[in-house]
Amino acid sequence: MSEKTIPEIRGSRFAGVASQFSESEPEFLRQTALANGPITLFRMFGLSFYHVADPELIREILVTRQKEFPKAKRDVEILGSFIGNGLVTSGGEFHAKQRKLAQPAFHARRIGGYASTMVDYTSAVMADWHDGQPLDISQAMYELTMYIVAKTLFDADMSQMQAEAEGVGQAIHHLQAISNADFKSPIQWPHWLPTKRNRLRRQARNTLNSTVGTIINNRRAQAVDGQVADTGDLLSMLMLSQYDDGSFMGDQQLLDEVLTLFVAGHETTSNALSWTWYLLSQHPDVVDKLQAELDGVLGSRQATLADLPQLTYTGQIIKEVLRLYPPAWILNTRTTPVATNLGPYQLPADANIFISPYAMHHLPQYFPEPDAFRPERWTAEFEQSLPRYAYMPFGGGPRVCIGNSFAQMEAQLVLATIGQRFTTSLATEEVKLNPQVTLSPKDGLPVILHARQPVPAPTEAVPALQPA
Repeated sequence: MSEKTIPEIRGSRFAGVASQFSESEPEFLRQTALANGPITLFRMFGLSFYHVADPELIREILVTRQKEFPKAKRDVEILGSFIGNGLVTSGGEFHAKQRKLAQPAFHARRIGGYASTMVDYTSAVMADWHDGQPLDISQAMYELTMYIVAKTLFDADMSQMQAEAEGVGQAIHHLQAISNADFKSPIQWPHWLPTKRNRLRRQARNTLNSTVGTIINNRRAQAVDGQVADTGDLLSMLMLSQYDDGSFMGDQQLLDEVLTLFVAGHETTSNALSWTWYLLSQHPDVVDKLQAELDGVLGSRQATLADLPQLTYTGQIIKEVLRLYPPAWILNTRTTPVATNLGPYQLPADANIFISPYAMHHLPQYFPEPDAFRPERWTAEFEQSLPRYAYMPFGGGPRVCIGNSFAQMEAQLVLATIGQRFTTSLATEEVKLNPQVTLSPKDGLPVILHARQPVPAPTEAVPALQPA
């Protein structure tokens, strides 16, 4: 195979394309893929970046040669200051050990048991909603998914988390913004320097550590004769599991793993649901089809796990939202410890590699009319025709998101539960992308709620008419 030349986008001598990149990082990467195809080189502040936008090349990086393309140390350090050394940031054999301990909590049979909590908590959150109510649906989805993940994975009640919601939300918001600023900065200042950013970072981390620490300590306080009860959730699993040498997870590592799964477990799903309401607010035809399905399958009763196979259009909506607005819009930067090839391209040592699901999901060769919101595109035939890494809202390879099935089930059940009772209309003229660690609507998503009554499904019992 002959070596191919990598197209390069040139910028200024020092900053490179930093100015163009920072205007809208997702759109910049999308345009490089559209213009240059599988791989593009650009530079920022003396560093070389290679944007890879080809399913086969991505497969090499994430699967077949993943050990040759480790996560960039800088990315790991920045994210580590946010969520600690958990599943997202750890690497190598240590990551494999930690994932092995956590994986059973996400097996299909176990996450199926979380479905009723997801529906019940959604119903509880919208109990006070009413027709004509203005609502920041982004904030509402944030709080809802936080309650759900705290209960299902850590057995922390909604009443306990409601008191923490505002402080936790602010802390995560601050750490997202700080991490984003760190990613963009050409200089990484030590965290011990008494800067405003570092003080805010410490305060926010202390808030999260306190919340997660309380969840862990409450579980330990319930121990009998020093033995933590196995309640079937992720937390008890992590506290009771032993490594191959018989040792248990240390306190700091336990906190880091719980913090990682707590943040990642609701931050991404809340954004996916926020974008769902954004898109549905603009597409009444999709709403009509959704409501017809919900009325036909559910009527006025609550959704259950057993209903999901029949809620096909509901699932297609979630898949299409994750295509247009993947919360994980860019994967952690990969790097090349030594010079190597990638397909027909030669990469130098210390190259920084970007892989963007957002860019991949907007390529017309895989998704005709890529900007159109078309849930019905997600037929079984269409999915089978897609190259494996053309659609990757949860990453891929050995480090694919451990909670992907959990997140998809949650999003589908929340959409079905709210969709039975409410529709939304936008209460703002413009919604902008906010590409930080995850992709969220900038400045929230104000909507107006519109109440509706579900139509009884044909299988629902209807009281018989009494003779006059």
